[in-house]
Amino acid sequence: MHFLKVLFSPITGLLGFIQKYFKSLIFLLILFFLFSTADPEGLREPNLMKIHLSGPIFESESVLERIKEAEKKHIKGVLFVVDSPGGAVSPSIEIAEALKRLKAKKPVVAYAAGTMASGSYYASIYCDKIIANRGSMIGSIGVIMQGYNVADIMEKVGLKEQTISRGKYKQMGTMTREWNVDEKAELNRLIDDTYEMFVGDVAKARGLDINNSKAFADAHVFSAARAKSVGLVDELGTLYDAQKLVETKSKVQKPIWNSESRMDKILSKVVQESSAKIYTLFSGLKAY
Repeated sequence: MHFLKVLFSPITGLLGFIQKYFKSLIFLLILFFLFSTADPEGLREPNLMKIHLSGPIFESESVLERIKEAEKKHIKGVLFVVDSPGGAVSPSIEIAEALKRLKAKKPVVAYAAGTMASGSYYASIYCDKIIANRGSMIGSIGVIMQGYNVADIMEKVGLKEQTISRGKYKQMGTMTREWNVDEKAELNRLIDDTYEMFVGDVAKARGLDINNSKAFADAHVFSAARAKSVGLVDELGTLYDAQKLVETKSKVQKPIWNSESRMDKILSKVVQESSAKIYTLFSGLKAY
């Protein structure tokens, strides 16, 4: 036994040391990882900020929080990076108006990284400039309302609706039967009002002739070059070009960018994709 103790004493000693100082070792390991992988600029306070809008728009809170961060004095300019097909109307407007307020304080440039369509284009209209990747798709300025008629399925499985309501249009948009003529007319009025608002805001923000709206709206989906020719974007370029424009407009001597962490982007994407699958099961007014 004594022989075995002597033989394994170095190992047991090492294990005892690790157990005793485990927390300290973990803390030192974290510090080593942080400082060995961080470049000097990464430890300095950023003066420029990227805000990403990716995937369908179902809510605005996450982007509004980033815009709120960008209002801080040490941030001198913002790049709004967009790759989204659009989504719900209200959150798109919330983002647009928040960027409009931010633009009054500092330069804000939008960059179409892949798709800047419908609601995501709406969200970008008040930026100082819109730069589009040459391979991006722009536009789709239009509004849609979708719903399902599951009456046949309900009949097959033996389900019957029971509803008590007041008001002629209270059941408008129901999935349990075909919409009647009056309901369709009412929904058309809603669509028309929303579409006119969308087109009017785009025309005003971009300095376009609203009387010629069919040239830039009417749900056309444009290539980046065509979008530039009708006035929906200002320049064609890359992310590098968009960043350089923000740096120039912000007049910073040593640009230091602050962007979302990779983990935040992954988590955000998972939430957006899960929400998209749920959202498509229900009717709703979308700039999409």
